[in-house]
Amino acid sequence: MAMAKIPGAVVAASGLVGGYGVARWTKKRQLGGVALAAAGTVAARQWQRQAGTGKAAALTGLYTAAFAGSHPLAKKVGAWPAVFTVAGAVAVTSWLVADRKA
Repeated sequence: MAMAKIPGAVVAASGLVGGYGVARWTKKRQLGGVALAAAGTVAARQWQRQAGTGKAAALTGLYTAAFAGSHPLAKKVGAWPAVFTVAGAVAVTSWLVADRKA
């Protein structure tokens, strides 16, 4: 039986939201980092297959920048709104660059 392919946009957004959720609820930042990295790796592989190495590298850079950028944004709007904002931005960009072509 073939597995349904989850779009890279969904994987990446889930990694950002899930990584924060895991870190917050377990009070172990390292576990959140594992979730963030695992989802980022899966998304990057999908992006590479769908859009090529250059675009995958750019989307992976965006994913990393979104994670980093959520921290200062959280000081202005709160933690969850910041996480949802950057996750949404990554998801939309991923869809535009890689997922809608699949």
